Amino acid sequence: MAEAKGKNITALPEDAIKHLRITSIWTFLFSIEWSEPWLIGLLIGHLLCLLVTLVTFRFYRLQILHFLVLVGLVYSAEYINEFAAMNWRSFSKYQYFDSNGMFISLVFSVPLLLNTVAIVTAWVYRTFTAMTELKALQVKRKASKQKKEN
Repeated sequence: MAEAKGKNITALPEDAIKHLRITSIWTFLFSIEWSEPWLIGLLIGHLLCLLVTLVTFRFYRLQILHFLVLVGLVYSAEYINEFAAMNWRSFSKYQYFDSNGMFISLVFSVPLLLNTVAIVTAWVYRTFTAMTELKALQVKRKASKQKKEN
């Protein structure tokens, strides 16, 4: 037992301390109580975001707007974290929102960033495809030009 400011405080057992330590991202994610309604809503929101990402592959301008919204949400994650840290009692059982932003980064920003990576990958693929088609047309025109000259 340890004594602090005149009160007797019993030390935590060694096993309890080991269970409180976060040793990896996975242990952190498994320590979250995913049955809370707001977390279920967040997961549903991420699934809808993924669906919108997949649907917008056919609509380039809508995809640009979706991309900008995603980047804006990731940019504002720090402000959302601060607001949620001040008001967590109104929607959550536990205080997940730490000053380092680990929770909001893993649960909010990473899924959004994965969507943006998918969009950028699609844009790079489209660009390479267009460049390849353009080069093939240039080669055909040059060949037909040379054929006409000969």
